[in-house]
Amino acid sequence: MIDKLDLKYMKLALNEAKKGYLLDEVPIGCVIVSSGVVIRAHNTKEKTKDATCHAEINAIKKACKKLDAKVLPNATIYVTVEPCLMCLGAILQARITRLVYGAKEEKFGATSVLDNYQSNHTLLVSGGVLENEAKELMQEFFKAKRLK
Repeated sequence: MIDKLDLKYMKLALNEAKKGYLLDEVPIGCVIVSSGVVIRAHNTKEKTKDATCHAEINAIKKACKKLDAKVLPNATIYVTVEPCLMCLGAILQARITRLVYGAKEEKFGATSVLDNYQSNHTLLVSGGVLENEAKELMQEFFKAKRLK
């Protein structure tokens, strides 16, 4: 059973992904919720010409600035697609408590790394929330790219 709040925030993340799509960015959206504050972001790699500007990194930076904190221990991060290794590392470094993602990422998804990760920080992970919607958006984006 999927939690109503998880659905609510994943829908916001999907809206962020759609914003990115319209800007010709890979349509991945992210929402961080911490202490009642909601932070939204999408990929900006194309706009910034910066390989590190993934939705998760952008959201973590915005959240830290908004909350005036270097770590986000009471936060949940919602991402439309399973995070890559770089983003998973940033999520762990930010001490985020919970990760919720939509679609599994076969090539770059890195949550399986957590099976062997040893730390005093535990990240709770839930996948598959609005998975079909996230997957369809990605497929539509790359199909359109191939047709160009």
